[in-house]
Amino acid sequence: MKIIFDRQKISNDIAPLMCAVSGKAVLTAIEGILIEAKKPDICIMTTYDLEKGVKITTEATVIEEGTYIINAQKFFQTMKVMNSDEITLTVDSKLSACIESGKSSYKMSALNASDFPEIPKLKSSMSFTLKESVLREMLSQTMYAMGVNDQRGILNGTYFVIREETMMLVSCDSFKLAKCVRKTEIENKSDDGDRLSYNFIVPIKTVNELYKLLSDDEDAVTRLYYTRKYIIFEIGDIIFFSRLIEGQYIDYDRIIVKNHSVKLTLNKSELLAALERAALVTEERIAGNTRSHVRLDINGHIMAISANSAIGSTYDEVDVIHDGGDMFIAFNNRYLIDSVRACRSERMVISLSSALTSINIEPEENEEGGEDIFMLLPIRMKDRV
Repeated sequence: MKIIFDRQKISNDIAPLMCAVSGKAVLTAIEGILIEAKKPDICIMTTYDLEKGVKITTEATVIEEGTYIINAQKFFQTMKVMNSDEITLTVDSKLSACIESGKSSYKMSALNASDFPEIPKLKSSMSFTLKESVLREMLSQTMYAMGVNDQRGILNGTYFVIREETMMLVSCDSFKLAKCVRKTEIENKSDDGDRLSYNFIVPIKTVNELYKLLSDDEDAVTRLYYTRKYIIFEIGDIIFFSRLIEGQYIDYDRIIVKNHSVKLTLNKSELLAALERAALVTEERIAGNTRSHVRLDINGHIMAISANSAIGSTYDEVDVIHDGGDMFIAFNNRYLIDSVRACRSERMVISLSSALTSINIEPEENEEGGEDIFMLLPIRMKDRV
């Protein structure tokens, strides 16, 4: 196999592939990139860590066809340090790979393509398209609430519900929940022509990488292929695929309190700024521990925000429109910051009932056909000191 690449282009193409390279693998092949060189000028590169994978088709000058596995980290690092505009990759019959650029060369071992694990079928009769910008924005509002190594495996990801003109994303762990619903243009591409109706759970690592791959371009669309065990995203020249989390998602609507007795309407930026100042105290590590709670004291039309530790204390006040009784409540400050930041509206409503009951954070006005709600559990405090 012999291929000539444009160095800058191949470096850009390899970058998204790295998210599906296994760093600690028993199987050496999944630490590499499967490179398929096909005449006249096509190179297909694939990485797959047995949970998620990336496949990219790029242009290159193919002198000799072939298919081999090259160690991903070594190949990527070599691309970055070479200084010529062109890179030549050659692999001989003895599995010796040589990367040449100008007067520089680097040799490494390759593997046979047959060692690469079989990837799932990357097409399905069930598919649909939607705007990248909408999906990216919804992920940004919900991904913070995903479980991390939660014993309930279904919570270690984001729940997708796709209907004819509506998309809903839900993430939840033991302390927080984020639910976003958007009325958006979704085009059904399924061969059977049935009404669009899909429910699936995408793992946390896949969600984090998917967010990086999506763009804010209003005109860009991504096509999704759905199978019983996999979800496949076509994003421009990139095919990103992943196993799905199997199981029934929790009844998220049942755990959201809908009859709170206290409602606060306030400015998001003012609250967020006060919480960030409190983070100077709450996120300071002391003797190996992080004192992370912040206290909210709601009295009339003032919300007092305070935190203290051995290194110091903070105090802020935020004006609120207050409907209901006065209250004192405390939260993990980082969780509260994430929940407030996820709300898109500049004016927001916080609904609560007691110091031990979860709160709801919502925009003052939801857009037509949409719904955003961010739920957070408080921290039990022994006293008000």
